[in-house]
Amino acid sequence: MTSLAVMELNNNNTNCVGDESRNEDGEKYLRELTKTFTGIDKPLKNARKCETLTDLIGELRRTFDSDHVNIEYVNHLMLSYQSNPAEWRKFAKFDRYRYTRNLVDAGNGKYNLMILCWNEGHASAIHDHADSHCFMKMLKGQLMETRYAWPKDAAVTEDSKADIGNGQTGQEEVEYNGDELEELSRSTLETNGVCYINDTLGLHRVENPSHTDVAVSLHLYCPPFDVCSIFNKQNGKRTKCKVTFWSKFGKRESNNVN
Repeated sequence: MTSLAVMELNNNNTNCVGDESRNEDGEKYLRELTKTFTGIDKPLKNARKCETLTDLIGELRRTFDSDHVNIEYVNHLMLSYQSNPAEWRKFAKFDRYRYTRNLVDAGNGKYNLMILCWNEGHASAIHDHADSHCFMKMLKGQLMETRYAWPKDAAVTEDSKADIGNGQTGQEEVEYNGDELEELSRSTLETNGVCYINDTLGLHRVENPSHTDVAVSLHLYCPPFDVCSIFNKQNGKRTKCKVTFWSKFGKRESNNVN
């Protein structure tokens, strides 16, 4: 191998290490913000607004290029975008039996932007957000969010069959002497509304309360995660749960085909 080729290889390796270190620093910074950030209710004055879903994705990518993301501005972007079904319909994939998570943009590994589709009466399990930020915006219909305090017992049960979509653990229920989860609040999110939660603020359960209308929501998680915890309301039992996508970029994931 020539010296020029070796130099090029070393430079590439150095860049990879530098990018990894930068991503780790940015992720650490985002997680630290979950201890203090509580969300904003209105768009920021004189800040850029996203007219289309494409604009939103582009501005999110630019924003997350920074090592120190302005999380308040991210909240603003989610508030500023106004739902247009013609833009997001291709990502909205429904399932008859459970709500679906459909990836819209992977954010270069720094965030996940996804559309969740809820048929009538569909609901999530009570869950946390793996020390990440969660923004939820209504695109169609309405969703009810119920928040809970963390259980006193933080013990975790490992279960590969746990399902955030219906709260089932896949195991026979064993005796667990914990206290019932304390409900903190209950609110309804209407079209174009945005709510925010992180683990410092508590746990939540989301459901479509309608028996006649579907609901569609846009979610941003940063940093992204593929494992979280679900909780039993009656006794606070905590179970680790792997989360997956029903579709990616408008196409069905092969491992989710029945």
